[in-house]
Amino acid sequence: MQLVESGGGLVQPGGSLRLACSASDRTFNDHTIGWFRQASGKEREGLSCILSADLTLYADSVKGRFTVSRDNAKNTVYLQMNSLKPEDTATYYCAAVHGYYNCRDAVPNGGYGMDYWGRGTLVTVSS
Repeated sequence: MQLVESGGGLVQPGGSLRLACSASDRTFNDHTIGWFRQASGKEREGLSCILSADLTLYADSVKGRFTVSRDNAKNTVYLQMNSLKPEDTATYYCAAVHGYYNCRDAVPNGGYGMDYWGRGTLVTVSS
């Protein structure tokens, strides 16, 4: 399955961006989608998972600021990012795996265990 992220760019501190993760694969909606990021010189960090509106989770670093959602009709998962900080600057990746708990376990482990990955989209938070 090929995942494609979009929506990255340059934003000022305190601003917002919405990232999207899309795939044309018919099974996309059957997968749990995770969001991860990697800043320059740092390890990859897990941020969030979504299987459905009732099955989501967030890392403490983004809880309350980021919101994940999905539109199954569009085969797209979104990551709404608010109150952005310079330390949010990173390349953001979406990844897919069967099973919500596989994503839940991957988030604290930098994405280990996720099956499919996009190429990433760069988010830069700077004034």
